Amino acid sequence: MTQSRAEIIAFVGGRILPHEADVRAWLLRSGGSPADVDDVIQETYCRLAALENTAHIINGRGYFFRMARNISIEKIRRARIVRIDCITEIDALNVVDDEPSPERVVASRRELHRVRRMIEDLPERCRQIFTLRRIHGLSQKEIAARLGVTENVVETQAARGLRLILRALSEATAQDHSVSDKTHEPFRKRDR
Repeated sequence: MTQSRAEIIAFVGGRILPHEADVRAWLLRSGGSPADVDDVIQETYCRLAALENTAHIINGRGYFFRMARNISIEKIRRARIVRIDCITEIDALNVVDDEPSPERVVASRRELHRVRRMIEDLPERCRQIFTLRRIHGLSQKEIAARLGVTENVVETQAARGLRLILRALSEATAQDHSVSDKTHEPFRKRDR
């Protein structure tokens, strides 16, 4: 059974997001660089967003840790250097262009603009903390020191910001689907 986007977003916001700081700390202790940890967390959220159903997830915390671990292992495997000196002709590689299509670039820019507007609409302190945490990548401790607040305030406001943005995205997705459904209705003949 497929769940709605709103249900999946609510699940991630309520059962996964609260454990991000613990997963992030665990990945850093495991030897990951801050940039690699950010990549793993981002990829984890992307895969969670791609799920059609979350009913199989009994323990959100454990699932988050397991996914992050698996993604870390995948990154290590992909990073291995593969010797290609046995290939004599470059044509034998069949290299495919990895550039996104123009349509995808336009859609991505539109989505980025939409998210920026959502961030701008956050309450002042929430927006400030969310931007420092999610966009500039500062730690909770650094943000707390910079703003003169406790780390708990930083954590709460960053989570609140993400929840508000996820909710806005969910509502926007629901609106897009309702508009899309209406545009696909069969045309009605005019009364003569």
